[in-house]
Amino acid sequence: MDPKTTRGYRNRNPGNIEHVPANKWQGLADPPSDGRFCRFTSHEFGIRALAALLVTHQDRHKLRTPRAIIERWAPKVENDTAAYVAVVARRIGVGPDDAIDLHIHAHLRPLVEAIIHHECAGLSYQAAVIDRALTLAGVPPAPPVTLREVAAATGTGRGAVLVGAAGIATAVAQAAPAIQALGTLAAAVAIAVIVAAVVGVLAWRLRRPA
Repeated sequence: MDPKTTRGYRNRNPGNIEHVPANKWQGLADPPSDGRFCRFTSHEFGIRALAALLVTHQDRHKLRTPRAIIERWAPKVENDTAAYVAVVARRIGVGPDDAIDLHIHAHLRPLVEAIIHHECAGLSYQAAVIDRALTLAGVPPAPPVTLREVAAATGTGRGAVLVGAAGIATAVAQAAPAIQALGTLAAAVAIAVIVAAVVGVLAWRLRRPA
């Protein structure tokens, strides 16, 4: 099935959020519903609604794991919820009962992408589209830490050391979804490569004349 023929894609509502008149979502189209599901004016607004609803569910109902989140998102009365949970957990690289924090972009984004993939026959969006939508939902990507910014605030020597640590942490955090999808050995190798690259760049910059 072509993902772009799915109801979720046509409605620009890839989470298949049901229309409730009391919920005044940003970016609702006119008419706001296809008879059951919301319609949005852009895919970013539809993905924003998906992300915002997931965060609200976590905060209001204390849903901390993929299992708890998906059991509420796709109840058993009309879904194979167990299969849904297994697919989502596998795609985001965690166990069904592992804790995740949807206020962290690196946790929320892979969950949003996994739900869209499951709801819309394998549909995927460009990373920039997802990032714009999550920014609208209040969970933007973490900004990269630069040598110039930290050095300016702390002094060249100390700043360089801090950037080394911050750069490694930022690089690993930004690569976390991809690293989690790897096996234990491959993940360790990936982290080692990132650390080596950051340290190498830092050492090169420190050897440059002021």
